[in-house]
Order: sequence, then structure tokens, then C-alpha cells
Amino acid sequence: MAGGVTDFASLEPLEGGWSGETFVARVGGGSGGGERQVVRIYARDPARAEVDAALLRLVRGLVPVAEVLDVRPATGEMPALLVTSFLPGVRGDLLLPDLDDAALATVGRHVGDLVATLGGMPVLRPGELAGPDLQVRPWDGPDGLPGWVEAHLPALAHWTDDERAGLRAVAHDAQELLDTVDRSCLVHSDLNPKNLLLDPDTLEVTGLLDWEFAHAGHPFTDLGNVLRFERRPAYQDAVLAAYHHRRGVPAPEALALARAADLWALVDLASRRDANPVAARAHDLLRAVATGFDTPPPGA
Repeated sequence: MAGGVTDFASLEPLEGGWSGETFVARVGGGSGGGERQVVRIYARDPARAEVDAALLRLVRGLVPVAEVLDVRPATGEMPALLVTSFLPGVRGDLLLPDLDDAALATVGRHVGDLVATLGGMPVLRPGELAGPDLQVRPWDGPDGLPGWVEAHLPALAHWTDDERAGLRAVAHDAQELLDTVDRSCLVHSDLNPKNLLLDPDTLEVTGLLDWEFAHAGHPFTDLGNVLRFERRPAYQDAVLAAYHHRRGVPAPEALALARAADLWALVDLASRRDANPVAARAHDLLRAVATGFDTPPPGA
């Protein structure tokens, strides 16, 4: 393994993670010093360790990601794990709230360029990524937004009949729009400020973290994620302008496709609204979408 021997006794939870599976370790210095590395323990999905390692190797040099130092399958009582380099930077969710419009526009340009790069990584078909060779396996379950919504409506039983009818209509229209794009690409699928590291001085993206939900999917999924809650014009306009420059899609068209693609995640999150703060905000936003008021909930 590159970089020396990881001191697993020095493991400390990585700030900002909710899975409880990501830690910071030291090489050759114990908890008081030495090079930092990131250790991801795959207790819930051991097979995902090889997938994440393969993804990081695939995109490294194209987008800013950590270097894979070691990957180990589960053996006996030992869980699978992935060891990567520690990337510099400040998490976007900690930095963005205090930025002025000029700084937001700078970040937006960098993020839009990153999303455009991911959107240009083609795959043959949509589906789940499996194994160290990143095989694409077809998804189980509904193959369209209307079916996806129907499958999750029981979790929205507290909504009114009109709200549920509104969501069905939005899903139908969104699917028709998404069907106008007939290609698939690599999708990070959790591309939000919490998973972006930024240089606090230059505001460049220094790291894209947490690839556990990455899959082969719709080219506008990551753009929808990026613009889900951060609606300030300086940021949104800069993201869309950078995306237009790289992918050639006019801003209004790209935004409509992004909102449509993000409905998949919003519906899933809304059905689990008590799981975490992001799911609660997604629930409120989806309800606004269903009633014709597509605005972020308070605090966004």
C-alpha cells in the first residue's frame, strides 16, 4: 500500500459523515501526527468497496478525487474497507453560506464545469454499477418516474388527494422531458455541497467525495442535485452558464431537465423524511413542487 502503514488504532470519525463508516487514520504518527488517510468501512454493503475503488481510479485525473491506497474485501469477521488519500479543502456546506455573490459565482463556475465533465462520461445503458470492472446491471423496480411515484405514495399518505394528484402530473410531464435525452452517463448521484471540498482561497473544487450512490444514469441527474437547494441566482446562473459552455445546453433547458431528473431523488428522500435533515427538506420541496410552488423550504 502506498504511503506507509495505516494506523487503524488512530481511527477518528470523519466530520460531516452520516453513515458512521468513514474515518480519518494516521500513517506512522499515531493520533498526534503523521500523514492523514481516509478509511471507509463497508459494513452494510461489503461489495461496494471494490466498486468505489474502481470508480475513483476511473475518474482520477478528470475530476478531483482521492487516490486509492488500499482496498480489502471482507474476510471472516473483518469488514471490507477502502483506504484513500486525504484531500485538502473545506466542505462546501460550511463555506457557501457565508460567500457573497461574486464568490458564489466563482464556485458556481467550478461546480458547473465539474458536473459537465461527469455528464460527458458516457456509458451504454443505465443501471447499477457492480464489481471491480463496473458492470452495469439493470435496475429492479419501476423504469419511469410515474411508476416510481406510485411505489412511494404510501409513504406520503399524509398528503392531500390534490397534492398526490399534483405529484403524479409532475412526474408524468418530467418523464416526457427526460425521455428527450437518449443517452446515459456516469452519475455521482450525491453531488451536493457536503460532498464537495473547496479551496477557501481560490474557491476551486479540490475534492468530490462519497461515491457510494454512483451509477449509470441520466445526464442531468447530477445537475439537479447541485441545484436542488442552493437557489441563489449568482450560484445557479454560474453553474448553468458553465454547463452550457461545456455541454451546449441552454440554461433554461438544462434547468428544466435538471429539475425533472432530480425528482427521482426527491421522491425517495421524501418517503424517508424522518431519516435526516436533508430528507426532511426534500420532503418539503417535493410538496412545493407537487402544488406548483417550486421553491426551497425555509433555511435552504
